[in-house]
Amino acid sequence: MTRVFHLLGKRWTGLILAALMSGPGHFAELRRAVPGISERMLSDRLTELAAMGLVSRSVEEGPPLRVSYRLTDSGHALRPAMIELTRWADGHLPESGARCPEAFRE
Repeated sequence: MTRVFHLLGKRWTGLILAALMSGPGHFAELRRAVPGISERMLSDRLTELAAMGLVSRSVEEGPPLRVSYRLTDSGHALRPAMIELTRWADGHLPESGARCPEAFRE
């Protein structure tokens, strides 16, 4: 359990995973999908997720050079758990104005 919350407890990680659940995304798209995250933090989190084997990075030759990110099979395997966490949050946490990502709703 410690390993799970070490990963998912980091700010922005769940939202980045949610953004990638619907398919690959370029860096700029991910930045728009996670409001408030800085470029540096997004880069750091993507690097961490790639090191853990949850996200893969591919470079599209340019110009312009574009980098896209996608979930690996291990990343996609988080989907059922994230859906259940979203259900729990919807039923047990007060509304704070921020809704859970649509990627985790069925």
